[in-house]
Amino acid sequence: MQPDWYPAWRDEAIEQLKAKNARLKKDLHLGSWLRYDYDLTAGTLLFSQDGVAKVVTEIQIVGSTSTEAGNWLWAWANSSLPSELLSDAKLVRSFGEQNGIDELAQAYATDADMRWKWLVGNSVR
Repeated sequence: MQPDWYPAWRDEAIEQLKAKNARLKKDLHLGSWLRYDYDLTAGTLLFSQDGVAKVVTEIQIVGSTSTEAGNWLWAWANSSLPSELLSDAKLVRSFGEQNGIDELAQAYATDADMRWKWLVGNSVR
């Protein structure tokens, strides 16, 4: 279930996300550093090369995929994640609930196309 305006809105959001990723790749060389590490306690993501930190940033967790189960789980539905890293994901859920958008308001998704669209934000590798 979704409102009529949602597919076009989602497609535009995805295009904006692709443009932002391209800018990060160009300006900060994301995707070129040999290593990345995340610290869920500190809420940070660190990109490095040869033991030298190149980019350090704060993170929010959107969700996770399971190749075994073939699904996507929104971060807000994952009780093993630190709640302070879920505020943006919770906003997505609230937006989905307020606007009748099931793929944003239900914990799991199995639609591979939907997962790809939301994971495009993580494709700077």
